[in-house]
Amino acid sequence: MKNVTVSQSCGKWYVSIQTEREVEQPIPKGGAVGIDMGVARFATLSDGTFYAPLNSFKRHETALCKAQQAMSRKIKFSNNWKKAKARIQKIHSRIGNARRDSLHTVTTTISKNHAMVCIEELQVRNMSQSASGAADAPGRNVRAKPGLNKSILDQGWFEFRRQLEYKMEWRGGWLLVVPPQNTSRTCPCCGHGSADNRRTQAQFMCVECGFEENADLVGAINVLRAGHARIACEVSGIKSPAAGTRRSGSFRFKPGLSAVGISGI
Repeated sequence: MKNVTVSQSCGKWYVSIQTEREVEQPIPKGGAVGIDMGVARFATLSDGTFYAPLNSFKRHETALCKAQQAMSRKIKFSNNWKKAKARIQKIHSRIGNARRDSLHTVTTTISKNHAMVCIEELQVRNMSQSASGAADAPGRNVRAKPGLNKSILDQGWFEFRRQLEYKMEWRGGWLLVVPPQNTSRTCPCCGHGSADNRRTQAQFMCVECGFEENADLVGAINVLRAGHARIACEVSGIKSPAAGTRRSGSFRFKPGLSAVGISGI
């Protein structure tokens, strides 16, 4: 045993015990998969599997709003105010626990069944910015953007990537991060990229060859292809902007791993 941490949250006590042990080098199981993150579908895999969003905050939003309104009517720092504040903290704790539990379930399933996982490097802060703009240059869809921002932040994409990163390393696998540009607008059949290919949120139809499929699945397939292209560039030493040139912290070539072995994953 290395250390013990005792913490308290929302009236409950927790003990975390850290130990040290020796383990053998794990052998990854399964093949390669690309993942497209979204709001309508939380995660869509390139093999056709998808996971529905939990929307933990949305489920508790009404109760949270009522609790906040009740606290606003109390005298600040009074006993009733402290009780109302504790109720709000309890709801926030319930939201976070439900979200983390759902993410652990999904990331554990993915890491157990795949040796290589490719995901997009999403800039959540930029995606969840306000659309109001300025007085001289007002934004578009200002009324709808706050709802979309809450849905994006409710998914926990950063925590999903963090959990998937260390779980893949635990099991000897690899996590590759690729640029997200045009992954959902490029046809996987003919390679034609256009904004007209995705006219709705869910449907993809190539204007060049007529290929039609779910847009999230198309994005996951293109993410997987970008991951394969990045591996080829890493092995050959060629830099390709389309494949992503920045190496992720969780991706390391292991001694004795050849290009043939990687392509066989």
